[in-house]
Amino acid sequence: MTMTAADLQALQPAMNDTAPRTFLNVGCGSAGPERLPECLRQPGWRQIRLDINPDVEPDILADTTDLSAVESESVDAVFSSHNLEHLDDHAVPTALAEMHRVIRPGGFLLITLPDLQQVAQWVAQGKLTETLYDSPAGPITPLDILYGHRASVARGNHYMAHRTGFDTQRLGQVLRAAGFAEVRVTADAHYNLWGYARK
Repeated sequence: MTMTAADLQALQPAMNDTAPRTFLNVGCGSAGPERLPECLRQPGWRQIRLDINPDVEPDILADTTDLSAVESESVDAVFSSHNLEHLDDHAVPTALAEMHRVIRPGGFLLITLPDLQQVAQWVAQGKLTETLYDSPAGPITPLDILYGHRASVARGNHYMAHRTGFDTQRLGQVLRAAGFAEVRVTADAHYNLWGYARK
């Protein structure tokens, strides 16, 4: 699944397409704009990059659980791609509460992360270390999705370790618990969940 501009317009009809809008890219990593969903690459969107890793040269150096460098209700959207699973499980509510805090009323969170339910099917078949797909970082196995990209961790990038996980039901639960008014979660065909949560 990809989140297109049309998809976002259908979900967010109240947003004015001509107004300048800002989104906070939480856990931006080193990926360029080509890795953003199409809906956030549309004219009028301005990106603020936030990451805990200084090596990726973010606009804001911060932990996902402490967005105090970002004013409350100051961004129209938050995008989080493969970030939440890197937190300790008990820190997930704090991170989502911080994301909720910085979004303006009527704004939204768009989040994507691994779908452990799909991965578990491969594990149950005894395919823990078989390649599921090739990524820019190299081959990805169920073991990588469960615990983090092993090759990156082996090279000393401890930020790549995974500490918690989600299926469709759990992602919906934690988004609603964070206070979002409308929550939609779907799985794609590439072992990912996508969540849209409106404030």
